[in-house]
Amino acid sequence: MNRLAIAIFVSFSWFLCGPLAAEQPVKVFVLAGQSNMVGHARVSLLEHQITDPATREIFAHLHDNGEFVVRDDVFIKFLDRYGKLTVGFGARDKIGPELEFGHTVGNHYDEPVLLIKSAWGGKSLYRDFRPPSAGQADESIIGQQLENLRKKNPDATMDEVMQTYGVNFRAMIDDIQQTLDNIAEYVPDYNNRGYELAGFVWFQGWNDMINDEFTAAYTDNMAHFIRDVRVQLKSPELPFVVGVLGVGGTAEERPSPKKDQFKQAQAAVGEMDEFHGNVTIVHTDQYWDMEADAVFKKGWRENFDAWEKVGSDRPYHYLGSVKCYSRIGRAFAEALIAMDDQ
Repeated sequence: MNRLAIAIFVSFSWFLCGPLAAEQPVKVFVLAGQSNMVGHARVSLLEHQITDPATREIFAHLHDNGEFVVRDDVFIKFLDRYGKLTVGFGARDKIGPELEFGHTVGNHYDEPVLLIKSAWGGKSLYRDFRPPSAGQADESIIGQQLENLRKKNPDATMDEVMQTYGVNFRAMIDDIQQTLDNIAEYVPDYNNRGYELAGFVWFQGWNDMINDEFTAAYTDNMAHFIRDVRVQLKSPELPFVVGVLGVGGTAEERPSPKKDQFKQAQAAVGEMDEFHGNVTIVHTDQYWDMEADAVFKKGWRENFDAWEKVGSDRPYHYLGSVKCYSRIGRAFAEALIAMDDQ
């Protein structure tokens, strides 16, 4: 190869693999919701399952000779905690969907990845995460909430009740925006490369399911939520995934019309014309851990030795199953990747 050819080759290689590749923007994903987005599978359960012959192959990618992998290309901020992605970014000493989600998107994209997790347990979309464009809630519901509050505090006012509406929506938006404004603190070697809001995952529902009025309003409120998040974050095409409540799995022994009605209300937002191709519904009941479910139903206290090998929490927290949370996290990631590949 002559000198001219070498020079051209080097220049072309530099063009492809040099600063342009190094300066690709960070892929940012938001994970929001309530307690099951927080995550309630114990790390101690995963410590057992990475060595158990029945499960070790499932989780082989999460550790190296028993030491949990700490990723250098995927970073996470969960409220007041942040760092390189590894175990322990759920509730204290627990994991949630973020672990397998982060591994899946980290393996798929060449760019650095930042996960922003804004999640709080025990919150409803109707009240706590209520989006601004949903307007004021039904007066009779507000009145009942004031009455309930006055049982604890006779001097409570209507303003105190109204201030609770949308409080977590506002906190979530503030958390996301403050993180993005200070992204260099959370992504090492950021070097002003910029960022791309690549996807938003919503995983929530229990506190709306247990209230018939909240369930009836869920589809409309979810549509308002998606629109308002896109407006607030100035990302009109932001891809969304909505994880439909999956507690109990797909083959429950006792029918639950209330739960079925709620799941239908959640999934209905994905059928709206305006969200075609940019909102994906993920039915999480298909990832329910039947092995943990069987031990729990036999009596977890009476079968504790078996239980601590498969589960670590109550059914409403998906049995604290690492397998279940991992499957769900992977499904969320694959849904966003599929939208990106369209």
